[in-house]
Amino acid sequence: MNSISISKTTHRRFIMGVQGLWPGRRFADATGTAAALRQMDALQLDPLIVIARSQDIAMYGRVLDYRPELLHQVAYQERGFFDYGGTLFLYPMSELPYWRLHMKRAYEWKRLKIFREEHPETMKQVKEALRDNGPMANRDFKGNKKLLNSYRGGKDTSVALYSLWITGEVMITHRNGFDRVYDLTERVASSEFDYSATEAEAEDFFARKTVSFLGLMREKRWRVSFSDYINRKIEVKEADQRIAALYEQKVIVPVEIEGSKERWIALARDLPLLEELESGRTPAGWTPLGPSTQDEVTFVAPLEIVSARGRAKQVFDFEYIWEVYKPVAERRWGYYVLPILYGDDLVARLDPKLDRTTMTLQIKGFWHEEDAPVNDPAFADALGKGLVRFANFVEAKQVEIDTIKPKKLQNHIRKYLKNTLQFQG
Repeated sequence: MNSISISKTTHRRFIMGVQGLWPGRRFADATGTAAALRQMDALQLDPLIVIARSQDIAMYGRVLDYRPELLHQVAYQERGFFDYGGTLFLYPMSELPYWRLHMKRAYEWKRLKIFREEHPETMKQVKEALRDNGPMANRDFKGNKKLLNSYRGGKDTSVALYSLWITGEVMITHRNGFDRVYDLTERVASSEFDYSATEAEAEDFFARKTVSFLGLMREKRWRVSFSDYINRKIEVKEADQRIAALYEQKVIVPVEIEGSKERWIALARDLPLLEELESGRTPAGWTPLGPSTQDEVTFVAPLEIVSARGRAKQVFDFEYIWEVYKPVAERRWGYYVLPILYGDDLVARLDPKLDRTTMTLQIKGFWHEEDAPVNDPAFADALGKGLVRFANFVEAKQVEIDTIKPKKLQNHIRKYLKNTLQFQG
């Protein structure tokens, strides 16, 4: 069984690289947007749009000159992807046959079974309305009665729609803003993928995807993540047997990471990438189409898989908590703080907000790590370039940067960018 020992640097470069986030944007236009999404395995979706939605910020970090309409095009017009799950993600349409297993098992969820038993006419009414009328949003249904204590909606028709969606009878055909518009699955899913894989095929697929999505993961975490994907409980004994089989089949390889006492795993197919990175080389297929992250910083999405859910601390030694749901008094940084990627490291964070009345990008706060190169003109240039790209991405006409400290860094950026956008202090 092949194994490899890697440095912390290789660790972070690898997980960013396989996600398409490092060493720079290597995708462009609609074709590249679709390719980036497939490279990512999944993209978490979120409705908040303080500055831009998290999913669009994630794609902006991967696709040169990305625009949000590209995501809508490849997902809903070209039918290349579908959104699904209690924690909402966008997945390649080619995965639908495997997700049918999760959907089938969701049909047995106790709360949904109780709802269907108590509201059979509502379930029938919603399905018939979609069949007769075509695509419909939640707001198109008046509802038969109000429901109390239902986080899936205040109307019985809202919960019926959710039940039909989570069990695979309907899909999201497109979105108005972020509002879901549903239709029957047979009218949404690409005919090529409108079937169900066998249970064994689906579980085998998700055994690999569990590792693929994270790139590198702790072996002991695999059981819980795999269980979530296949929507059934996995006991330790079964997980150990499956892991052993994956090793034996040479699907996964063990990885030792500098400074960690735990056993990590990666897909065997990625071993050449790890070896190349560990030798100090960048894989040829990762060449950026534009500036690298060393030439121009990237602002990292709040739900970005390489840094969310405690991974920033684990991989980058960078403390990051998305404080959007925290009370104001408990926030350490700000409402919608984004990490800043420079080179292969997270070196700072900023709290951006877009004043849509004046289309001003306001930097409400800026904080850098102790070892951030804030006195280096190269970093100042990279931060300035990144601000310009981000401002153009959100269609800002001017930017307020007076919170950026130290003052020398702010002045460098202001001077560097004065002919690009109107900066205010």
